[in-house]
This record gives sequence, structure tokens and C-alpha cells, in this order.
Amino acid sequence: MTELLGFAVITLAATLAIGLMPVLRAPRSTDRMLAAQLIGTTGVGILLVLAVLLDLPALRNVALVLALLAAVALAAFTRRPKEAQDA
Repeated sequence: MTELLGFAVITLAATLAIGLMPVLRAPRSTDRMLAAQLIGTTGVGILLVLAVLLDLPALRNVALVLALLAAVALAAFTRRPKEAQDA
């Protein structure tokens, strides 16, 4: 079971690294925001798997805070004027 969870963390970390490319190269800010949301979701997944793997329940709290911050960031982004989003 430990090997499977370790493989899951490595796979999620690779997905996180691949997800950084659209953040840097996407032509529009909406594309970059969606890529940043992918990174945040992957980070939450990594933290949750590590919480089980390392038996650290505090990591679940950190994952929850990260998920809430991602939701707030998305809400703030959608409230921006359209002209500022395409810049």
C-alpha cells in the first residue's frame, strides 16, 4: 500500500510539473487561470495522499485551506472586468 501511495505522489508531482507550462505560455489570462486551478487541485491531491502516507492529519487541514484559497482566487478572477482579464 505504501508503494502505491508513493507512486501516486510521484505521478501527481509529474502532473504538477507538466501543468506549469500552460501557466507560463498560455496566450490568455483565462487559460492561465485554469492552469493555475489545475495546479492547486493537484497540490490538494498531493497533500491528501501525503497525509495518509505519513500519518499526518494536519496535512488534511492544509489541503482544505489550499482548496478554499483556490475557490476564492477563482471567484475574484471571475469578478474582474473583461478588459483586465484579457491583458
